[in-house]
Amino acid sequence: MPQPASRPLKALLALEDGRLFEGESFGASGTCVGEICFNTSMTGYQEVLTDPSYRGQIVAMTYPLIGNYGTNEADAESRSPHVRGFVVEELSGIASNWRAEISLEEYLRRWNIPGVQGIDTRALTRHLRTLGAMKACLTTGKISAEEAVRRAAEGAGVIGMDYVREVTTPAAYQWDPDDQMSLAWATASSRKATLPPIRHRVVAYDYGIKENILRRLRQNGFGVTVVPAATTAEEVLQSKPEGVFLSNGPGDPSVLDYAHQAVRDLMGRTPIFGICLGHQVLGFAFGGRTFKLKFGHRGGNQPVKDLATGKVAITSQNHGFAVDPESLPDEVEVTHINLNDGTVEGMRHRELPIFSVQYHPEAAPGPHDAGYFFAEFARLIERRGG
Repeated sequence: MPQPASRPLKALLALEDGRLFEGESFGASGTCVGEICFNTSMTGYQEVLTDPSYRGQIVAMTYPLIGNYGTNEADAESRSPHVRGFVVEELSGIASNWRAEISLEEYLRRWNIPGVQGIDTRALTRHLRTLGAMKACLTTGKISAEEAVRRAAEGAGVIGMDYVREVTTPAAYQWDPDDQMSLAWATASSRKATLPPIRHRVVAYDYGIKENILRRLRQNGFGVTVVPAATTAEEVLQSKPEGVFLSNGPGDPSVLDYAHQAVRDLMGRTPIFGICLGHQVLGFAFGGRTFKLKFGHRGGNQPVKDLATGKVAITSQNHGFAVDPESLPDEVEVTHINLNDGTVEGMRHRELPIFSVQYHPEAAPGPHDAGYFFAEFARLIERRGG
């Protein structure tokens, strides 16, 4: 006789303010604690899992069905996942896609990441939007709700945390020296795609860099040397780069004194382009500061207005801090704002060849509206005579 199916293991998501959500475990079993946040993207869950900017966080997807196209090695944005836990309303029992290698559940199990399904993600998202970001405990263990709430409250969140040192590369390296990893993903129309010749040599600071950023740099004619986050300005300048790129990354930008100093020392000596955490680090190098957003911007549908042209782009974002415009000196101009809350989404120096955006021009996942910034970086270098 066939054996009866075993009942799914129960899982509990406990927020530090005492709000509880019960569901079913998938992926690995165990307990994790981190800041709970939500992402509004409809696709790209594997890119979310492997984005180093999510270090220290438990991520909830607002789209109701997750896992339907499985996972594959090519879509990873880094060497491993970085989320501490994963929350979905419904896990697809079938992974149906020609690129799929293993299911989402198997992927989380392989990397020892606990997940929970059956959560009312609409109620969770409304709670976080109303009360703001907070810490949470996701557990499949036999602990009481009170104990789970206590662990959430006492656990490490994001404020004051330097997760960059945990995700940055341990040593400098050349990105894609054989021009194989930067080609467009293989489809019927792109198998014969070629890369442009390298026109500019740049250094990219790895604060938690996504691989699609490196792909897009190479696709726009950049040869890229990636360096650890704590690399000094003098060490960077020894290689005589034509420009410096500041990447995305996790944690609290205010505690990255080593990064602030390095970028401050590079100002006026080379063109600089920063995105996401790199944009915030640049804000500190300018003499400004950041503040914690109530619940952050995470997803592929954030509207951003270019103040010079009036054009609006739909952008991909993943950040929980923003640059305070009142803290910036007069020589720094705010160039883009978020249409939802008015926060700073872009800035440039009025005299030096430096600019940054808070969002992700490489958009993996997300729209391609902002992809032109990589070409703008090249033009900035060329105008300077690089």
